[in-house]
Amino acid sequence: MQTGLAGKRVLVTGASGGIGSACARAFSAEGADVVLHFHRGRERAEELAAELRGSATVVGADLTREDEVDRLFAAAGSLDVCAAVAGAWPSDDVPAWELPLERWRATLDANLTATFLTARGFLRQLEGEGALVLVGSTAGIVGEAGHADYAAAKSAILGGLLLSLKNEVVRKNPLARVNAVAPGWTESPMTRGHVSAEQVQRISRTMALRKVAQPEDVANQVVVLASPVLSGHVTGQVVTVAGGMEGRVIHEG
Repeated sequence: MQTGLAGKRVLVTGASGGIGSACARAFSAEGADVVLHFHRGRERAEELAAELRGSATVVGADLTREDEVDRLFAAAGSLDVCAAVAGAWPSDDVPAWELPLERWRATLDANLTATFLTARGFLRQLEGEGALVLVGSTAGIVGEAGHADYAAAKSAILGGLLLSLKNEVVRKNPLARVNAVAPGWTESPMTRGHVSAEQVQRISRTMALRKVAQPEDVANQVVVLASPVLSGHVTGQVVTVAGGMEGRVIHEG
């Protein structure tokens, strides 16, 4: 089935990461021209651009800085689709009563503020129908002990931000859409060291499919939501990519 993405210009933020690079490959496979954003992973982004054989442009930016986001969109040119994948999960497990304000602010900036600035930049330049796909997390749906900062940021993305944007975007174009995906545990550089076979057995106790996702599992859903053919009447929705997870294990025993 055709997705209608051939010839579209697509920005993927965080394209040097696991889910971001999978999204870039998936969009490229549909015939889209892809703009690969990176922050610190220039080498990985350039290697990905070479792999995509000339159908990709590489642009670096710190998405928590307004001036750099403005520069990113100026360099990206006219865009039809944006996949706001970039984010950061702090791996240290810290309960809220010990959580430093510095980490709280840094996590919200890296996830919520970066997503807001990305969405704003994309919508400012949008002229056609357009599709924006946000990337949240199951942490934003069921919480995550030891990561209240991350869960709060992702909850805001999947809730108030998503639902406000889907109502606002139609002021730009009556057919423009905003949706989101919420990945659960996904094998990527960000979760390296947390998804061994033993750990998967533990963390999958609330999941119907007792396995972690691959980045391609998430990327496929991002492409579906971006497609004007497959999701032309879908907006304001969250697709959870988590193997049927119903919640978090609270007690180990």
